[in-house]
Amino acid sequence: MSIRLFDSLSREVRELKPSRPDGIFRFYNCGLTVYAPGHIGNFRTFVVNDILRRALELEFGPDKVQHVRNITDVDDRTVTQAKKEQRPLGDITRHWTGIFHEDCRTLNLLAPHAEPTATGFIAEQVGMIETLMSKGNAYAAPDGSVYFKIDSFPTYGALSRIKERELLVTNTIADADHKDSISDFALWKAYKPDEDGTVRWRGPKGAAEGRPGWHIECSAMSKALLGDTIDLHSGGVDLLFPHHENEIAQSECGNGATFSHHWYHSEHLLVDAKKMSKSLGNYYTVRDLLEKGYSAMEIRYALLAGQPRKQLNFTFHSLDSARSAIKSLRKLALRLSGNRPLAEAYTPLLKHPFAPGWGRFGDAWAALCDDLNVPAALGVIFAHAHTLTPNQEREDAAALAKLLFVLGLEPVLLAGDEPAAEVPADIAALAAKRWAAKQAKDFSSADALRKEISAAGWNMMDRKDGYSLEPQKK
Repeated sequence: MSIRLFDSLSREVRELKPSRPDGIFRFYNCGLTVYAPGHIGNFRTFVVNDILRRALELEFGPDKVQHVRNITDVDDRTVTQAKKEQRPLGDITRHWTGIFHEDCRTLNLLAPHAEPTATGFIAEQVGMIETLMSKGNAYAAPDGSVYFKIDSFPTYGALSRIKERELLVTNTIADADHKDSISDFALWKAYKPDEDGTVRWRGPKGAAEGRPGWHIECSAMSKALLGDTIDLHSGGVDLLFPHHENEIAQSECGNGATFSHHWYHSEHLLVDAKKMSKSLGNYYTVRDLLEKGYSAMEIRYALLAGQPRKQLNFTFHSLDSARSAIKSLRKLALRLSGNRPLAEAYTPLLKHPFAPGWGRFGDAWAALCDDLNVPAALGVIFAHAHTLTPNQEREDAAALAKLLFVLGLEPVLLAGDEPAAEVPADIAALAAKRWAAKQAKDFSSADALRKEISAAGWNMMDRKDGYSLEPQKK
C-alpha cells in the first residue's frame, strides 16, 4: 500500500515515490531558528514530520530514505538576540541548538540524516546568488544588498496562490528605495554595523559584505545535500508564504530544474482555541509541560492526535486524555503479550519493525497511508482493543509494535509495568484542600498548595471532574 499525501502545490492527494533510479526518497523539512527554545507549535510540526519519516522508512526501507532538516542560525532574529545579549552569535545559537536537540530526544524524534546550519553553508549560498545574478534573476542594489527579481519567474505564486496585488501589500516596504520592485525579496543583506554587530561575510561578486537572506539558506543547503530536485519538501503552513514560495523561485531559476516534486504543510497549533502567545499566557515549551508533571509520551500523543492538515486545539484536558489513551495502549499491548512484561515481550519485535504483516491492524496502516490520517489510525487501534482472538495475538502484537513505532510511541512499550503508587495521607489531604480552594476560586491558595504538593515530590493533575496524583519521576 503506497503512501498518499496532500500536495500543497497541485492541491491534490498524490502518491509519494522516489524520482531517481537509485530508489532513495529525498526529503527536506525546515528546522528551528535557534534564538530561543522551540515551543509546542514548532514541535507539532516536527512530530508530524517524524511520523512521515517513519512511515516512509516502513514503505521504502530504512536505507532508502534520506532526510535533511536544517538549523537556521543566522537571520534577523538570531542576530537581534546576539545584539540584545551582547554575546557572539555562535554562543547564542549553539546554546539553543543544544536545547532543541534535548527536546527532540525527549519527544522521541528520529535524528535527521543531515542537519546543516546556515552558517556552515555560506559559500554555497554565495555561489547560488552569483548564479542567479548571472542569469538575470537577481541584481545588486545601491547599498550592496542583492534582491531576487520576482518578475523574472513567471510562475511565482503558484504554491501560495498569491496575486500580484496581494504580493505588493504583503511584502515589506523596508529598503524599498534600493529595490527595482517592492515585491522583490532579499538574497543577501548588506552589512549594517548598528544592526549586525560582528556578523558578516564576504558577499557575492558585485555585492557588499553582509549576511544571507533567510530564504536562500534552505535552497543552498537542500541543493548541496540532496541535489537540484528533491521528492518532498515539508514544513508548517506558516512557511508556505513567503519562505517556500521564494525557495521555489530561487531554486528553479538557479538550478534550471523542478525544486520539489511534492509539498506538504501541517496546520497551526492553537492553545485553548487561541493563537499561542506569551501575552495571553498560553505559550508553552516542552520543558514547561514536563515541569507540570506530564510525560514525554503524553506530550507527543497530544501533539499527534489530530489530522496534521487541520488546526489542532491543544489543552491540558488533551494532555489528560493522552495520559488515559497511553494507559489503554499499554493495557492492549499487555493483553497481546500474553501478560508478559511489556519490555520483555516487545523489545524483540521493535528490533524488526519492518517485518511484513499487519494482523487485525491493517486498516490503521491504511489510514496512515491515506494523507497521514492519524486520528483514523488511532481509532482502528482502540476499536480492536477488545475484539482480538488468541490465534491472532502474535501477529497483532507485532503489528501494534510497528504502528507505535511509526507514531513514535514505541517507548510506551518499553517503559516497564509500573504499579500505581500509594498516595501518603498528608499529600492526599493537601490535594483535597487545594481542590476545594480551586472550586472556591481562591486561586492564590490553590497555587500555593500546588507548590507545596510539588515540593513534596508529587504532581497534581486537574480534570473537569476531579484530579489525580502521581509521584514525580526521579
